[in-house]
Amino acid sequence: AFLSFVILLAIFACIGRCAADNVTHDGRALIINGHRRIIISGSIHYPRSTVEMWADLISKAKHGGLDAIETYVFWNAHEPVRRAYDFSNNLDLIRFIKTVRDAGLYAVVRIGPYVCAEWNYGGFPVWLHNLAGGELRTTNEVFMNEMQTFTTLIVDMLKKEKLFASQGGPIILAQIENEYGDVMSAYGDAGKAYVNWCAAMADSLEIGVPWIMCKQADAPPPMINTCNGWYCHEFTPNNPNSPKMWTENWTGWFKSWGGRDPHRTAEDVAYAVARFFQRGGIFQNYYMYHGGTNFGRSAGGPYITTSYDYDAPLDEYGGLNQPKYGHLKQLHRVLHSIEKQLTDGNVTDIDYGNSVTATVYALPNGRKSCFLGNANSTTAATVVYGGVNYTVPAWSVSILPDCKREVYNTAKVKTQTTVMAREGGTQTLKWEWRREALDDAVLFGKGQSSSKHLWDQKAIDDASDYLWYMTSVDLEEEDPLFAAKNMSIQVNTTGQIVHAYVNGRHVGSNWSTYGDFKTLFSKEAKFRKGKNQISLLSATVGLQNYGSFYDMMEDGIVGPVQIVGIINGDESITKDLSKHKWNYQVGLRGLKDARSVNVDRWTTSEPLPVNRMMTWYRAAFESPPGEDPVAVDLKGMGKGYAWVNGNSLGRYWPSFLADENGCSDDPCDYRGAYDNNKCVYNCGKPTQRYYHVPRSFLNAGGHNELVLFEEFGGNPTSHVGFKTLRPGSVCATAKQQNQRVTLSCHGRRISAIKFASYGDPNGTCGSFQKGTCESSKDAVAVLQFCVGKETCTFIHSDQMFGATDCAAAAIDVKLVVEAVC
Repeated sequence: AFLSFVILLAIFACIGRCAADNVTHDGRALIINGHRRIIISGSIHYPRSTVEMWADLISKAKHGGLDAIETYVFWNAHEPVRRAYDFSNNLDLIRFIKTVRDAGLYAVVRIGPYVCAEWNYGGFPVWLHNLAGGELRTTNEVFMNEMQTFTTLIVDMLKKEKLFASQGGPIILAQIENEYGDVMSAYGDAGKAYVNWCAAMADSLEIGVPWIMCKQADAPPPMINTCNGWYCHEFTPNNPNSPKMWTENWTGWFKSWGGRDPHRTAEDVAYAVARFFQRGGIFQNYYMYHGGTNFGRSAGGPYITTSYDYDAPLDEYGGLNQPKYGHLKQLHRVLHSIEKQLTDGNVTDIDYGNSVTATVYALPNGRKSCFLGNANSTTAATVVYGGVNYTVPAWSVSILPDCKREVYNTAKVKTQTTVMAREGGTQTLKWEWRREALDDAVLFGKGQSSSKHLWDQKAIDDASDYLWYMTSVDLEEEDPLFAAKNMSIQVNTTGQIVHAYVNGRHVGSNWSTYGDFKTLFSKEAKFRKGKNQISLLSATVGLQNYGSFYDMMEDGIVGPVQIVGIINGDESITKDLSKHKWNYQVGLRGLKDARSVNVDRWTTSEPLPVNRMMTWYRAAFESPPGEDPVAVDLKGMGKGYAWVNGNSLGRYWPSFLADENGCSDDPCDYRGAYDNNKCVYNCGKPTQRYYHVPRSFLNAGGHNELVLFEEFGGNPTSHVGFKTLRPGSVCATAKQQNQRVTLSCHGRRISAIKFASYGDPNGTCGSFQKGTCESSKDAVAVLQFCVGKETCTFIHSDQMFGATDCAAAAIDVKLVVEAVC
């Protein structure tokens, strides 16, 4: 079977995955090099992984059965300063596309250049917002000129390297704009005109492959409108000559600070894919196939976490997320085996009622393939086709490549579940520390710029998360406010976080929650006669990345800023400082040298100061041995940034606990429509505790340096340390007699059989329990031959495990195994 699969992969590589020189389409297929193709693709965003990870990620995607890799192009990453471009390191788009090509896969380039992607400011450079007369994503000449300039730059780069399929390269599709249909109505006639302009501009670039527009129901020709969502089987393109395409099949969901971890089951993702191809789909892309990491300040939202794991088939570290990866791989194999029928066959639909359907794809030569679908979310269905009864579980699709034998069912997972383990952390870290220099800001109010109004924080072109707002107020005895009691400082902010200082003293901090960023900070403060210095530090946690006119949503301290006092017992009196002269200072002093491992002013005084704001910590550490992925455990820290050898790991915030409500210990029921609130976990725990440290960030010699900037106050001596990730245990479930079961420890050896039961066991991987009936043989003893092997295969059968007494109770026998790696 393995040899057959390898041969099958090689055939597909020669037919469709080699460099293409012609791409056209009709209503039933993409036509590549004269071959009518179905395309299974997966999103891997090059900036969210490192160059050293690309080849491995793309290779795993190929072996997972993908034909293509889809990626966005990130304008703000490539042009952070107007007309100053960066395509270095993990921003090397050309190298990424060539890596895809060299693996024998196609590429889909979503130029946008608006991308959303939970990416900072939706991928737009913030300097766009500050161009005189500019308005984003509408018929505005200033913006359109910039968009056309950047889009043309990207297209010309790709053309120069002959990377479009029309030039013999791997790129078979390109996208202009992104999900504009969701917000277009807010822009009125200008929105419709903008879409038409986008189409004409893109078409004028003559790339020789089709252009797509996702979620754009009125996409003008020759644009192909495509679907994004959890399910797209009911989608119909607006042009009957356009193929049915799905640019984003959401394999999971993103995380926000304070949010729970989402999980979408392998069964449900497979169901969505099978239904899509059953109903005439021709191109399907997983968003995400590998999510990766929001290094640096790339996370948007606001409040999107540093991890962008997305519960994708390849996890944040590039490992196989089993069973999702393997279950989909098996589906891809079956779909590719019936590609001819799907693209050329005559289609017959049969409705059995109660959401049960069959679809037959038949070729003139008599070859045909069948899909049997049961969209009922509670009960299985019996489908009679060709005089044979087929049982289709609830919320599943069965695929019969020859319309006789079921080869695949989306609800029957035959791939192992892998539970990852973290190990290590025994290395003792010796910490140094230093204070962030605050005196110029909090005592003297010194800044780089000044203004008679409060700035939108986007005015600093996204140079930093941090912006100091500083002013002073004179209070004399004749001022009514001077006689007030219980004076407080009140600040209206949309900058997510504010730290307030009055006369050099920190009087309080405030932060918002995901989705609610307009907050009022109010805190009692002591003011004195004469000059009073007020310094407010605004901190953003990623800029807005989605919504109509999202670029106009204010960031920072928008005002009013007031001093409020109480006189005559209950009467309030207010002094509005909003139109005072404000001084501004961008960033923090320490951030300017955070990338340097040799900055001075560090101290090793004992005991180490902990749980204090605006403090820097530094420690040396040795590279964890081996090649397993590495993460740093930052439990005990508050909020801040982390660097390893000058490489930013991104924002950390382990003190922000996930919502305590909505989690369940019960296995996730794949049946019924999914959304990101359906199956969640990690309630009440740190939103993100572990942070990816790519091996390429570590020094070959072993000596490395970790630098932390702690904004809120934390204790690095409590838990901070480095862990490696490896398969901890692997589990498999088999429900059919003579089903082949394979367990693999991914290069390690099986050290023990922790649990095995042939009967009606229950539970989930890591917490299995025996049920009410059991086999005559001890299943754990039977499987001892697996110990010491990297991979072990056996058969689910009475012959191997012995007869059971389950039949007497009308219980279906299943085999459950958990092995320790």
